[in-house]
Amino acid sequence: MELHKNSSARWALPDNIRGLTLISMIAYHACWDLVYIFGKDWDWYRSAGAYLWQQSICWTFLLLSGFCWSLGRRPLRRGLEVSAGGALVTAATLLFMPENRVVFGVLTLLGASMLLLIPLDGFLRKIPPQAGLAGAFGLFFLLRNVNGGFLGFEAWRPAALPEGLYSGLVSAFFGFPPADFFSTDYFSLLPWFFLFLAGYFLHKLFPSPLPAGGRPWPLLHTLGLYSLPIYLLHQPVVYGVLFLLDWAGLL
Repeated sequence: MELHKNSSARWALPDNIRGLTLISMIAYHACWDLVYIFGKDWDWYRSAGAYLWQQSICWTFLLLSGFCWSLGRRPLRRGLEVSAGGALVTAATLLFMPENRVVFGVLTLLGASMLLLIPLDGFLRKIPPQAGLAGAFGLFFLLRNVNGGFLGFEAWRPAALPEGLYSGLVSAFFGFPPADFFSTDYFSLLPWFFLFLAGYFLHKLFPSPLPAGGRPWPLLHTLGLYSLPIYLLHQPVVYGVLFLLDWAGLL
């Protein structure tokens, strides 16, 4: 979910993909609202297919954001803006819908990742892109299950992690949530920073725009350019539309 739109080095292709992913995300969240807020009984939404849909959205956003980090200007300002957006989402959900609160959601992760790359960039530039990409993906797969107390990826759990790591809100930010931690949108620094980092190294493999990168698709490109405000506004708008449809007896 990238924010800058004034860089002369900006490609059209990432914005096209981001715009398409935004549409997918809005549709996914509309389904979430129907099931968990409006109480519609839809077993498929709890299936493996829906989980893969959700994962495709967050993987794409994180890879794209890491990919575009080197294209943008003012990384400090950009990281702070996204972090502020994450804080706004957390505050709004705690105030208006605490039962569906968002703590350490995707915007918080993206903002932290953008800021973390500022001091790391000089070191990371010295790593060959192929090695960096392989290492970032490898660490992501190794740490994918840390939120649940294990190393490994999905069903593969080669080792359990010490319970003492899972001690509070600070540990939850890094990837070790205590048993009483709850968030409807939770993206901790581990393992997700390494997927962001994979996008960073992926850009190093393609330092010049691809031919298709110069051909914006108007609607998708526009959505991609304004991804942060769209992300912040889409849930209230989707909820409002569904509320009116439900009130009118159309759901």
